Amino acid sequence: MDAKKKMNSPVSSSEQNSNSFNLLDERIRRWIWQAGWTELKDAQEKAIPAILGADRDVLIAAATASGKTEAAFLPILTKLLARKGMGSVLYISPLKALINDQWDRLDKLCKSLEIPVYAWHGDSSQAQKRKFLKTGTGCLLITPESLEGLLMRQGHALSSIFHDLEYIVVDELHAFIGNERGKQLQSLMFRIDTGLKREIPRIALSATLGDMRLAADFLRPGSGDKVTTIQSKDAGQELKVIVKGYYLRDKPATSSNKAEQDETLSEGFAAISDDLYKTLRGTNNLVFPNSRVVVEILADNLRRKCESECMPNEFWPHHGSLSKAIREETEQALKAGDKPATAIATTTLELGIDIGAVKSIAQIGSAPSVASLRQRLGRSGRRKGEPAILRCYCLEKNITSKTPIPDQLRVGLVQTVAQIRLLVKGWYEPPLDRDLHLSTMIQQLLSLIAQYGGINATQAWSLLCESELFRGLTKAEFLELLRELGRRDILIQDGSGLLLHGPLGDKLVNHFSFLAAFASGEEFRVITNGKTLGTLPLSRPVEPESYIIFAGRRWQVINCSQEEKLIEVKPAKGGKPPLFDGMGSKIHGQVRSEMRAVLADAAPVMFLDKTAAQQLSEARNAFLRLGLNAQSILQNGINSHIFTWASDYVNDTLVLMLAHRGFRVENEGVCLTISNVNSKALSAVLLEISQDTNCSGIQLVESVLNKEREKWDWLLPPELLSKNFVARELDIQGALVTTRGLVSNSLQNGYMG
Repeated sequence: MDAKKKMNSPVSSSEQNSNSFNLLDERIRRWIWQAGWTELKDAQEKAIPAILGADRDVLIAAATASGKTEAAFLPILTKLLARKGMGSVLYISPLKALINDQWDRLDKLCKSLEIPVYAWHGDSSQAQKRKFLKTGTGCLLITPESLEGLLMRQGHALSSIFHDLEYIVVDELHAFIGNERGKQLQSLMFRIDTGLKREIPRIALSATLGDMRLAADFLRPGSGDKVTTIQSKDAGQELKVIVKGYYLRDKPATSSNKAEQDETLSEGFAAISDDLYKTLRGTNNLVFPNSRVVVEILADNLRRKCESECMPNEFWPHHGSLSKAIREETEQALKAGDKPATAIATTTLELGIDIGAVKSIAQIGSAPSVASLRQRLGRSGRRKGEPAILRCYCLEKNITSKTPIPDQLRVGLVQTVAQIRLLVKGWYEPPLDRDLHLSTMIQQLLSLIAQYGGINATQAWSLLCESELFRGLTKAEFLELLRELGRRDILIQDGSGLLLHGPLGDKLVNHFSFLAAFASGEEFRVITNGKTLGTLPLSRPVEPESYIIFAGRRWQVINCSQEEKLIEVKPAKGGKPPLFDGMGSKIHGQVRSEMRAVLADAAPVMFLDKTAAQQLSEARNAFLRLGLNAQSILQNGINSHIFTWASDYVNDTLVLMLAHRGFRVENEGVCLTISNVNSKALSAVLLEISQDTNCSGIQLVESVLNKEREKWDWLLPPELLSKNFVARELDIQGALVTTRGLVSNSLQNGYMG
């Protein structure tokens, strides 16, 4: 929205000529004029007539600060004001903080319209909740977890509470797609439609959607083609980018007391901290490292720099493990605008919490995804005429004769360059929702029983599986799941065939943690010879004899216990295994393909500083020296590397395919490293894999030790647990396509007769 004030001027000519503006209620048009808007944004112009009809689902994708909230609520409130009796709108947000922000924004508008606005989450008062339940009118702002509790406890009164419900609005849609909360959200919206015996129009808002068609199908499963999609055509903002390269060198100890040193800051990392302090001081910014540990180290280091110069602190930490009070202190420091403030944050400040405008975004290391980078960058350059500024910091090791081959390609720097190139091209990862979500289905089954006081198996199948909510499960598998839940005392069946909560099921459902469909971040304890090394999450498949890096050392897995959340390891030597830190996301194949293009390209990258340019030159030289411009399989002594340039889903699948044939394989991101095999023998094995048209994913994951990933996976029978894991973690078809390409390349290079 334009911030110019025209309090004493009539409505601008652009508003007078706007058909959409003239469709709004007169009181809302007056509010727009008083707010000083000079025109409606593109998304608002398009959304108003589409939403006013209240006869369709609408998906709005537009950049941050492009007025998406108003694009939805201006026509929605117009519709409510046109009713004879006050109706209601249900706004669902992934975060309580977002709800509080939106309550502030909407309440200012709705007060003048005499439309009540209610925030409903764990911190809301019971009086406010009772008031909404009594009237069932106005705007209800709620999280999926709180909505789950409302349906379970008030299921008998659903039709009266939401009798006049006109719309369901989903904010930050991209934050729901492909995860447990998203599947829970889909089920909750379907349960409302079922209870009211009519389809309530769904309005979704998002800033980052890689594929509108897939997102539309997520919004209305099975009927995505009927969703009206709106993409804002507002002119893109100017982007300024700099990537700075640093070398990872150990910092000489300045004190015998390790606690008095700059924590774990290497010389390169200390230089990054110095640059952040020098560059960001005096303005508002966001800094995104890739772990909570680095957030804490940087925030502490930068705070101490302020203290050493007798300056007020300008640097504040923000991550999910901090208390609500500390997070809100950081948010308020940014939002106040009267003093400079920079937040060092994880993904917690990636979504649309109102923190005001920031001058720049700093990314430490490569971003989790292009979509994430785009979302973060949307925080910068929000004032008219200001560019969005992105500063990336890449920390690389010096290359020596002992540097492992994958590290010679400087994967971190190259991935950052690839992500920026894709960002500029307008590409970002499409929504991915191929999981069976059986964990969430169990939760929704138990929730439905609570809502209705019991349901039979046929009703459960209809509500969960025939509804397009949970796809890919046969009726026989569903019945086997019900029997398993019965064997575990989660369910019982009365004489009439009604499914009810069993003794353990009743206990689980009545626990406060039940409302959340996702696990609470349980970590595995790592031990060696009875000694605890610490805890870590496991985000990748783990097999016996696989490797992890932890506490600065390499370990080989002896055993992994899901029940005890325990990993037993022993010391190991050599190689570079994948790092299990739980903070990254799986890399898309398009990003890996762009990384190869970056390495194969000889043209200079204009947004690199001198050091980063030198590091990229070294990586490109290594790429050519190793012959990776022409070959995909590289022999290195007794081992071989397969450079797939594929997604992590494909790579993880290929690891299991090769391991199933007796090979020891490590997924190193850009390549797979296979022990004790030459390139010719490996090519023959890949040919065998590429011709295996009956590859069984269930068979592949038999040896995987950590198949339980989501909250209720522990209740799945073995076959369904494996099927669920395959659907969520692997890409068999993608792996077969990749393997065929590798075989073709091997033939061209003479590795196969």
